[in-house]
Amino acid sequence: MDCNRKITAFLIVAMALLAGSWGASPAAAQKVKSVILATTTSTQDTGLLDVLIPIFEKKTGFMVKTIAVGSGQAMAMGRKGEADVLLVHSPDDEKAFMKAGFGARRRLVMHNDFIIVGPAADPAKIKGTKKSADALKKIAKSESLFVSRGDNSGTHAKEKNLWKAAAVKAEGQKWYQQTGLGMGQTLAVAAEKKGYTLADRGTYLALKKKLGLDILVEGDAKLLNIYHVIELNGKKFPKVNVAGGTAFADFMVAKETQKIIKTFGVEKFGSPLFFPDAGKRVESLGK
Repeated sequence: MDCNRKITAFLIVAMALLAGSWGASPAAAQKVKSVILATTTSTQDTGLLDVLIPIFEKKTGFMVKTIAVGSGQAMAMGRKGEADVLLVHSPDDEKAFMKAGFGARRRLVMHNDFIIVGPAADPAKIKGTKKSADALKKIAKSESLFVSRGDNSGTHAKEKNLWKAAAVKAEGQKWYQQTGLGMGQTLAVAAEKKGYTLADRGTYLALKKKLGLDILVEGDAKLLNIYHVIELNGKKFPKVNVAGGTAFADFMVAKETQKIIKTFGVEKFGSPLFFPDAGKRVESLGK
């Protein structure tokens, strides 16, 4: 074989190898793939995901792309097949999501609770009120500033249900302001304007030192805050990373992960920010 023919043969082999590594084997390329997690801002703001995700990635080899938005926005992404797995806390919306066939499986992960926080001066005099509905009535009657997320998140959905239970139409009132932001940012706005807001306990505790807001109402059964992990329906969305989504969901309910959730926040705040619930019935929570 002369020199030119050797060079030609070499080039042919090299091109074949490059073609194989670049585009001929998508299945092989997908072995190093990412998992798109759409979740609520509270799991991000508390720092829980900062602890859990590196463990998951090391354990499984999947890389997680986290999109922290409100639960409503997370499920909107799920309805379009733009995520592989959801970690959310808006039970009524989740049930509708599953009924419509967008999710393949929904499992209980953990809970904490919502609290009503506000300035120490407490202009509406709600401190110690047992029922959240009564506290909201006092806020409305005194026309004290209430700062809402207004972002269709799980927290916003809970807040709207509480106003409904209080028989108060808050939207449109001068004393009612919506931020359209996540939990951490909404807490910051409430702190700056010395207003009241509804928050999940985990995010509040994680940011408490920066806020200057006090817990004024807590312990009402209506304030329970429940998180589920939902795997997307691969039959409905062929491009969804079913294996990755399932791996993440399995990880969140695994015993080792649940142990981490149980102790997360104890060292820093003196109490856990979430309570693990895998395998439990929702009806048993908060009892």
